[in-house]
Amino acid sequence: MKILSGLNLEEIEQLTSSLGATKFRARQIHNWIYLKSVREIDEMTDLSIKFRNQLKEIATVSDTKIKIKQVSSDGTIKYLLEYPDGECVETVLMRFDNRANLTACVSSQVGCAVNCSFCATGKRGFIRNLTYKEIIEQVLMIQRDTGLKVTNIVFMGQGEPLLNLDNVLKAMKIFNEDFQIGARRLTISTSGIIPQINKLAQLDMQSTLALSLHAPNHEIRAKLMQIENKYPMDNLHKALKNYTDKTGRRITVEYLLIKDLNDTAQSAKELAAYLKDIKCNINLIPYNPTEKNDYERPSNNSIMKFKYLMEHSGKKVTVRLERGADIDAACGQLRGKVNRTESKE
Repeated sequence: MKILSGLNLEEIEQLTSSLGATKFRARQIHNWIYLKSVREIDEMTDLSIKFRNQLKEIATVSDTKIKIKQVSSDGTIKYLLEYPDGECVETVLMRFDNRANLTACVSSQVGCAVNCSFCATGKRGFIRNLTYKEIIEQVLMIQRDTGLKVTNIVFMGQGEPLLNLDNVLKAMKIFNEDFQIGARRLTISTSGIIPQINKLAQLDMQSTLALSLHAPNHEIRAKLMQIENKYPMDNLHKALKNYTDKTGRRITVEYLLIKDLNDTAQSAKELAAYLKDIKCNINLIPYNPTEKNDYERPSNNSIMKFKYLMEHSGKKVTVRLERGADIDAACGQLRGKVNRTESKE
């Protein structure tokens, strides 16, 4: 059985040709999948009943299921999606009261090999990469369920996107060309995989690169992120400088604020020095509690003081608006694993 989600127009044309139909029919199917996000072939109402029946004999729209759906008090929606092999990932739809944007936070892997100490996902370990079709299916499932059109996509869910770069790039191409989402509305995040950052620097991409830095120096970063031992900050700095010089694009630096660890005035001073010659914006993320560590969220006063000190260095600084913390959908809280009580529902 052919899965229609994930096929580009040329592939759909090959499918319709096998049924003796025109390229126009392929365009109709393509629009129903990506622009109208139908659940079933029978919803493609401008196709004849006869042709729909022929199509259903060889194809179906999707083979992914919503296992659990949770809605936050702030309107954030978290989905636990199940793929045909039984593996699950979480994906999140974030909406903001004062913005028209609807942002999907998508996963790129089942589990994660990077295993940052503050992140729930890494506690599962790495299971497998997602295919590009499984990545785009996350956005399609959101659109099918809500009837809304996703406008922005961030690869900040489970997994390290740059360790599954080929599939991520294929998915981004489909998001841009088939979903008609502008390249600048696509953000790919990384913990700092230097060879892949250098590879991205060679590509003519208009999308945004976000770096999960989270520390002002090697010692603190090594405590928070094991990846620091393989790709230390000194070498990472060179890769970031190379990226901004070659692309002309501004990087978003993600910095997790943890009480008494990396939220001090000294940390701000060191971070400003590290980023001095890097073309970037800084996004501060107050820590969201997860299991199995002793980290704490800083006070609002500490957060705003750190923001002020970083702004004084000349950078544009924002504090991430927390979304979905009450359903464990905020930064660092995604797990993608069904616990025993949930699995019985």
